[in-house]
Amino acid sequence: MAAEQPAGSARQRIDKWLFFARLRKSRSLAAKAIEAGDVAVNDQPVRQASHLLKPGDVVVLSLDRHDLVVRVLHPGTRRGPYEEARLLYEDLTPPRPPAGGESRFDQATRARGAGRPTKRERRETDRLKGIGDPSSD
Repeated sequence: MAAEQPAGSARQRIDKWLFFARLRKSRSLAAKAIEAGDVAVNDQPVRQASHLLKPGDVVVLSLDRHDLVVRVLHPGTRRGPYEEARLLYEDLTPPRPPAGGESRFDQATRARGAGRPTKRERRETDRLKGIGDPSSD
């Protein structure tokens, strides 16, 4: 019977594992991310926090600006320091593009002052052109 215990503990709930691996700040936040559809295991979307992970599973976690791809190496036993949590998974995330290129987020946002002028800038331009000046009437 003692030999069966480690085999049973080789599987772990995905919300617990995300919390132990320090990929989410709390177990409830991990459960919310799973229910929102931000987590996939072996290319299959997971919607239940009770889904069981085993070593060798590939987990894709959608974060704000990129996806994190990790392979489960071990089930967690506690939420320890980063060095301990890092041993639970292998990072398979593709490298980010070089720093010189702009990300899609950077392309979508514009620099302040670019594009349509602000109300203050429009008033300064009108003042330079003499438009709306009472002395010009």
